[in-house]
Amino acid sequence: MNYRHIYHAGNFADCLKHIVLTRILTYLQKKDKPCFCLDSHAGIGAYDLSSEEAQKTGEWQQGIARLMGPDAAPLPANIAQMCEPYLAIIRKLNPEGPITTYPGSPLLMAEMARQQDRAFFVEKHPDDAETLKQTIRRDRRFHIRQEDGWNAIKGDLPPQERRGMVLVDPPFEEKGEFNRMIWYFTQGYKRWANGIYCLWYPIKARRDVDEAAGMLKAEGIDNILRAELVINKLDTAKRLNGTGMFIINPPFMLHDELSALLPFLAERLGETARRSHLEWIAPPR
Repeated sequence: MNYRHIYHAGNFADCLKHIVLTRILTYLQKKDKPCFCLDSHAGIGAYDLSSEEAQKTGEWQQGIARLMGPDAAPLPANIAQMCEPYLAIIRKLNPEGPITTYPGSPLLMAEMARQQDRAFFVEKHPDDAETLKQTIRRDRRFHIRQEDGWNAIKGDLPPQERRGMVLVDPPFEEKGEFNRMIWYFTQGYKRWANGIYCLWYPIKARRDVDEAAGMLKAEGIDNILRAELVINKLDTAKRLNGTGMFIINPPFMLHDELSALLPFLAERLGETARRSHLEWIAPPR
Protein backbone atom coordinates (compact mmCIF):
# COMPACT_ATOMS: atom_id res chain seq x y z
CA MET A 1 0.00 0.00 0.00
CA ASN A 2 1.43 3.36 -1.08
CA TYR A 3 -1.41 5.60 0.07
CA ARG A 4 -0.66 8.05 2.88
CA HIS A 5 -3.48 10.30 3.98
CA ILE A 6 -1.12 12.93 5.41
CA TYR A 7 -0.90 14.40 1.89
CA HIS A 8 -4.68 14.93 1.85
CA ALA A 9 -5.60 15.46 5.52
CA GLY A 10 -8.03 18.31 6.11
CA ASN A 11 -8.95 18.70 2.45
CA PHE A 12 -12.48 19.30 1.16
CA ALA A 13 -13.26 15.58 1.14
CA ASP A 14 -12.27 15.25 4.80
CA CYS A 15 -14.41 18.25 5.69
CA LEU A 16 -17.55 16.72 4.20
CA LYS A 17 -16.84 13.23 5.53
CA HIS A 18 -16.05 14.36 9.06
CA ILE A 19 -18.93 16.81 9.36
CA VAL A 20 -21.31 14.02 8.36
CA LEU A 21 -19.60 11.65 10.81
CA THR A 22 -20.00 14.04 13.74
CA ARG A 23 -23.61 14.80 12.82
CA ILE A 24 -24.45 11.09 12.91
CA LEU A 25 -22.68 10.64 16.26
CA THR A 26 -24.60 13.62 17.64
CA TYR A 27 -27.84 11.98 16.58
CA LEU A 28 -26.88 8.61 18.09
CA GLN A 29 -26.02 10.25 21.40
CA LYS A 30 -29.42 11.86 21.82
CA LYS A 31 -30.37 8.63 23.59
CA ASP A 32 -28.58 7.38 26.69
CA LYS A 33 -28.29 3.88 25.26
CA PRO A 34 -24.72 2.91 24.27
CA CYS A 35 -23.68 2.96 20.65
CA PHE A 36 -20.95 1.24 18.65
CA CYS A 37 -18.67 2.58 15.90
CA LEU A 38 -16.58 0.62 13.43
CA ASP A 39 -13.94 2.42 11.36
CA SER A 40 -12.77 -0.14 8.82
CA HIS A 41 -9.91 1.90 7.27
CA ALA A 42 -8.86 3.99 10.24
CA GLY A 43 -5.47 5.49 9.32
CA ILE A 44 -3.24 7.00 12.01
CA GLY A 45 -5.84 9.09 13.83
CA ALA A 46 -4.16 12.52 13.77
CA TYR A 47 -2.22 14.40 11.09
CA ASP A 48 0.45 17.08 11.41
CA LEU A 49 -0.46 19.81 8.93
CA SER A 50 2.92 21.47 9.49
CA SER A 51 4.71 18.35 8.22
CA GLU A 52 6.62 18.31 4.95
CA GLU A 53 4.06 15.96 3.40
CA ALA A 54 1.04 18.11 4.23
CA GLN A 55 2.83 21.30 3.24
CA LYS A 56 3.85 19.74 -0.08
CA THR A 57 0.25 19.48 -1.30
CA GLY A 58 -1.35 22.14 0.90
CA GLU A 59 -4.75 20.55 0.35
CA TRP A 60 -5.90 21.49 3.84
CA GLN A 61 -5.62 25.16 2.89
CA GLN A 62 -8.47 24.64 0.41
CA GLY A 63 -10.38 22.60 3.02
CA ILE A 64 -10.45 23.11 6.76
CA ALA A 65 -8.59 26.43 6.55
CA ARG A 66 -11.50 27.89 4.57
CA LEU A 67 -13.91 26.90 7.33
CA MET A 68 -11.97 28.00 10.40
CA GLY A 69 -8.60 29.44 9.35
CA PRO A 70 -7.56 33.00 10.24
CA ASP A 71 -8.77 34.34 6.89
CA ALA A 72 -12.00 32.32 6.82
CA ALA A 73 -15.26 34.26 6.62
CA PRO A 74 -17.70 33.64 9.50
CA LEU A 75 -19.99 30.68 8.99
CA PRO A 76 -23.74 31.27 8.64
CA ALA A 77 -25.53 30.48 11.90
CA ASN A 78 -27.21 27.28 10.67
CA ILE A 79 -23.97 25.96 9.16
CA ALA A 80 -21.99 26.85 12.27
CA GLN A 81 -24.43 24.88 14.40
CA MET A 82 -24.12 21.81 12.16
CA CYS A 83 -20.33 22.00 12.10
CA GLU A 84 -19.80 22.79 15.78
CA PRO A 85 -19.09 19.24 17.10
CA TYR A 86 -16.46 18.84 14.36
CA LEU A 87 -14.91 22.28 14.71
CA ALA A 88 -14.91 22.09 18.52
CA ILE A 89 -12.66 19.02 18.44
CA ILE A 90 -10.25 20.73 16.04
CA ARG A 91 -10.08 23.76 18.34
CA LYS A 92 -9.42 21.46 21.31
CA LEU A 93 -6.51 19.82 19.46
CA ASN A 94 -5.06 23.21 18.52
CA PRO A 95 -5.32 25.31 21.70
CA GLU A 96 -2.69 27.79 20.51
CA GLY A 97 -4.90 28.87 17.63
CA PRO A 98 -3.27 27.92 14.29
CA ILE A 99 -4.40 24.57 12.90
CA THR A 100 -1.45 22.21 12.97
CA THR A 101 -3.19 19.00 14.08
CA TYR A 102 -6.07 17.58 12.08
CA PRO A 103 -8.13 14.67 13.48
CA GLY A 104 -8.85 11.59 11.44
CA SER A 105 -12.13 9.72 11.84
CA PRO A 106 -11.00 7.43 14.71
CA LEU A 107 -9.88 10.40 16.80
CA LEU A 108 -13.17 12.19 16.13
CA MET A 109 -15.03 9.06 17.24
CA ALA A 110 -12.87 8.73 20.35
CA GLU A 111 -13.27 12.39 21.29
CA MET A 112 -17.05 12.18 21.02
CA ALA A 113 -17.45 8.78 22.69
CA ARG A 114 -19.33 8.68 26.01
CA GLN A 115 -18.48 6.31 28.82
CA GLN A 116 -21.08 3.78 27.63
CA ASP A 117 -19.95 3.78 23.97
CA ARG A 118 -17.46 1.51 22.18
CA ALA A 119 -15.45 1.75 18.96
CA PHE A 120 -13.32 -0.61 16.86
CA PHE A 121 -10.57 0.94 14.74
CA VAL A 122 -9.06 -1.30 12.06
CA GLU A 123 -6.02 -0.41 9.98
CA LYS A 124 -4.24 -2.67 7.49
CA HIS A 125 -0.85 -0.97 7.33
CA PRO A 126 1.31 -2.18 10.28
CA ASP A 127 3.14 1.11 10.86
CA ASP A 128 -0.08 3.12 10.67
CA ALA A 129 -1.85 0.74 13.06
CA GLU A 130 0.97 1.20 15.57
CA THR A 131 0.81 4.99 15.20
CA LEU A 132 -2.94 4.85 15.73
CA LYS A 133 -2.42 2.99 19.01
CA GLN A 134 -0.19 5.82 20.16
CA THR A 135 -2.70 8.45 19.04
CA ILE A 136 -5.73 6.92 20.73
CA ARG A 137 -5.28 6.76 24.48
CA ARG A 138 -5.48 3.39 26.19
CA ASP A 139 -9.12 2.94 27.02
CA ARG A 140 -11.34 -0.10 27.45
CA ARG A 141 -13.89 1.51 25.12
CA PHE A 142 -11.58 1.45 22.10
CA HIS A 143 -10.18 -1.61 20.35
CA ILE A 144 -7.44 -1.05 17.76
CA ARG A 145 -6.02 -3.80 15.58
CA GLN A 146 -3.96 -4.30 12.47
CA GLU A 147 -6.06 -6.18 9.92
CA ASP A 148 -7.67 -5.88 6.52
CA GLY A 149 -10.65 -3.64 7.21
CA TRP A 150 -12.82 -5.37 4.63
CA ASN A 151 -12.89 -8.46 6.81
CA ALA A 152 -13.95 -6.40 9.84
CA ILE A 153 -17.15 -5.34 8.08
CA LYS A 154 -18.24 -8.96 8.25
CA GLY A 155 -16.46 -10.22 11.35
CA ASP A 156 -17.25 -7.39 13.79
CA LEU A 157 -20.96 -7.19 13.06
CA PRO A 158 -23.47 -7.16 14.60
CA PRO A 159 -22.28 -5.38 17.75
CA GLN A 160 -23.78 -6.16 21.12
CA GLU A 161 -25.13 -2.61 21.38
CA ARG A 162 -27.32 -3.12 18.30
CA ARG A 163 -27.14 0.60 17.49
CA GLY A 164 -24.35 2.62 15.98
CA MET A 165 -22.51 3.21 12.72
CA VAL A 166 -19.90 1.83 10.32
CA LEU A 167 -17.56 4.11 8.40
CA VAL A 168 -16.00 2.60 5.27
CA ASP A 169 -13.28 4.87 3.91
CA PRO A 170 -10.90 2.88 1.65
CA PRO A 171 -7.97 4.55 -0.14
CA PHE A 172 -9.30 3.67 -3.62
CA GLU A 173 -5.83 2.86 -4.87
CA GLU A 174 -6.82 -0.48 -6.43
CA LYS A 175 -9.08 -1.30 -9.36
CA GLY A 176 -12.56 -2.52 -8.52
CA GLU A 177 -12.75 -0.64 -5.21
CA PHE A 178 -16.39 0.39 -5.74
CA ASN A 179 -17.41 -3.21 -6.37
CA ARG A 180 -15.43 -4.38 -3.35
CA MET A 181 -16.96 -1.73 -1.10
CA ILE A 182 -20.52 -2.53 -2.08
CA TRP A 183 -19.99 -6.30 -1.81
CA TYR A 184 -18.57 -6.07 1.70
CA PHE A 185 -21.22 -3.58 2.74
CA THR A 186 -23.96 -5.98 1.72
CA GLN A 187 -22.31 -8.76 3.75
CA GLY A 188 -22.27 -6.51 6.80
CA TYR A 189 -25.82 -5.33 6.17
CA LYS A 190 -27.08 -8.92 6.16
CA ARG A 191 -25.71 -9.28 9.68
CA TRP A 192 -26.76 -5.84 10.96
CA ALA A 193 -29.56 -4.25 8.97
CA ASN A 194 -30.28 -1.55 11.59
CA GLY A 195 -26.82 0.00 11.59
CA ILE A 196 -25.96 3.32 9.96
CA TYR A 197 -23.42 2.81 7.17
CA CYS A 198 -21.32 5.58 5.61
CA LEU A 199 -19.54 4.57 2.42
CA TRP A 200 -17.09 7.27 1.34
CA TYR A 201 -15.84 7.57 -2.24
CA PRO A 202 -13.81 9.90 -4.46
CA ILE A 203 -15.26 11.43 -7.61
CA LYS A 204 -12.83 11.35 -10.50
CA ALA A 205 -14.97 9.90 -13.28
CA ARG A 206 -18.75 10.30 -12.97
CA ARG A 207 -19.47 6.99 -14.69
CA ASP A 208 -17.82 4.95 -11.93
CA VAL A 209 -19.94 6.61 -9.25
CA ASP A 210 -23.18 6.25 -11.21
CA GLU A 211 -22.49 2.56 -11.76
CA ALA A 212 -21.86 2.11 -8.04
CA ALA A 213 -25.13 3.87 -7.22
CA GLY A 214 -26.88 1.53 -9.63
CA MET A 215 -25.36 -1.50 -7.94
CA LEU A 216 -26.55 -0.30 -4.55
CA LYS A 217 -30.05 0.35 -5.85
CA ALA A 218 -30.14 -3.15 -7.36
CA GLU A 219 -29.58 -4.65 -3.90
CA GLY A 220 -33.16 -3.74 -3.01
CA ILE A 221 -32.19 -2.07 0.26
CA ASP A 222 -34.30 0.85 1.49
CA ASN A 223 -33.15 4.14 2.98
CA ILE A 224 -29.99 4.97 1.00
CA LEU A 225 -28.91 8.60 0.66
CA ARG A 226 -26.34 9.86 -1.86
CA ALA A 227 -24.52 13.08 -0.95
CA GLU A 228 -21.85 14.63 -3.19
CA LEU A 229 -19.63 17.67 -3.36
CA VAL A 230 -17.80 18.63 -6.58
CA ILE A 231 -15.13 21.36 -6.51
CA ASN A 232 -13.41 20.84 -9.88
CA LYS A 233 -14.71 20.32 -13.39
CA LEU A 234 -15.12 16.66 -14.28
CA ASP A 235 -12.84 17.04 -17.29
CA THR A 236 -10.09 14.67 -16.14
CA ALA A 237 -9.96 11.50 -14.04
CA LYS A 238 -6.37 12.18 -12.99
CA ARG A 239 -7.31 14.31 -9.98
CA LEU A 240 -9.83 14.30 -7.15
CA ASN A 241 -12.65 16.42 -8.56
CA GLY A 242 -15.21 15.71 -5.90
CA THR A 243 -16.26 13.45 -3.09
CA GLY A 244 -19.37 11.68 -1.94
CA MET A 245 -20.93 9.33 0.55
CA PHE A 246 -23.55 6.66 0.31
CA ILE A 247 -25.35 6.78 3.66
CA ILE A 248 -27.54 3.83 4.54
CA ASN A 249 -30.13 4.32 7.30
CA PRO A 250 -29.25 8.01 7.79
CA PRO A 251 -30.65 9.84 10.81
CA PHE A 252 -34.00 11.41 10.01
CA MET A 253 -32.67 14.99 10.14
CA LEU A 254 -29.57 14.40 8.01
CA HIS A 255 -31.23 14.89 4.61
CA ASP A 256 -32.48 18.35 5.54
CA GLU A 257 -29.13 19.30 7.06
CA LEU A 258 -27.24 18.20 3.97
CA SER A 259 -29.62 20.13 1.72
CA ALA A 260 -28.22 23.28 3.36
CA LEU A 261 -24.67 22.11 4.05
CA LEU A 262 -23.73 20.78 0.62
CA PRO A 263 -24.44 23.97 -1.39
CA PHE A 264 -22.57 26.00 1.25
CA LEU A 265 -19.50 23.74 1.09
CA ALA A 266 -19.58 23.82 -2.71
CA GLU A 267 -19.49 27.61 -2.66
CA ARG A 268 -16.90 27.93 0.12
CA LEU A 269 -14.56 25.11 -0.99
CA GLY A 270 -15.12 25.07 -4.76
CA GLU A 271 -12.26 25.64 -7.19
CA THR A 272 -13.11 25.34 -10.90
CA ALA A 273 -16.61 24.01 -10.15
CA ARG A 274 -19.13 24.51 -7.35
CA ARG A 275 -21.73 21.79 -7.43
CA SER A 276 -23.46 19.52 -4.97
CA HIS A 277 -25.85 16.65 -5.34
CA LEU A 278 -28.27 15.06 -2.87
CA GLU A 279 -30.72 12.32 -3.68
CA TRP A 280 -32.40 9.24 -2.32
CA ILE A 281 -31.08 6.22 -4.20
CA ALA A 282 -33.69 4.23 -2.31
CA PRO A 283 -36.07 6.25 -0.12
CA PRO A 284 -37.06 5.19 3.39
CA ARG A 285 -40.32 3.37 3.78
